[in-house]
Amino acid sequence: MNKIAVKAAALMAGMMLFAGVASAHVTVNPAEAPAGSYQKFTVRVPVEKDIPTVKVEVKFPIDSVAVSRFEPKPGWKYEIAKDAAEKITGVTWTSEGEGLSKTEFAEFSMQGKVADNASSIVWKAYQTYKDGSVVEWTGAEGSDKPASVTKISAKPAEGAKDSHGNTAAAPNQAAEAPKAAAGAETSSTPLILSIAAVVLSAASLLLTLFRKRT
Repeated sequence: MNKIAVKAAALMAGMMLFAGVASAHVTVNPAEAPAGSYQKFTVRVPVEKDIPTVKVEVKFPIDSVAVSRFEPKPGWKYEIAKDAAEKITGVTWTSEGEGLSKTEFAEFSMQGKVADNASSIVWKAYQTYKDGSVVEWTGAEGSDKPASVTKISAKPAEGAKDSHGNTAAAPNQAAEAPKAAAGAETSSTPLILSIAAVVLSAASLLLTLFRKRT
């Protein structure tokens, strides 16, 4: 009975250890975002080995997202990759010191716009350790080294947010604004004409009375 209990405990410990390692993925937040929106994306990098992480590379699917800005991080420098059309296709953060130890994690932030027709953003990441080994977080969902995925929801009716976080008016709203203004001007025209007619009538009456007295 004791042997069975010991084996069960060992099996449970092994499963917990495996779960801890398996969950130590490079991830990108938010996990979900609206199409056409501007977002702050945060790359979270945990360490799963006994040696430090010294470099992290993330590639961008430019058909799904346009990343344009990066938040500086003390102790790390970054290098941007571009294609022939000068579109940003990826970024590499490199430690200027000892890197991240096995008990640490770090977050790297960037800003970009989700494409209007995107259905998901698949972030392929490459984590380099001090001994030169590279862990490629590029696999499918459910694999032992999956790429992080941001799911894309439908574009909000009020339109996408701009780079300052303000909500832009939807095209139909923008088109309706001039019409509303024109409608307001048209509706006030009869009132103005009525007032003008009253003023003219009063002036004509006063002029008639003045002529009779003279």
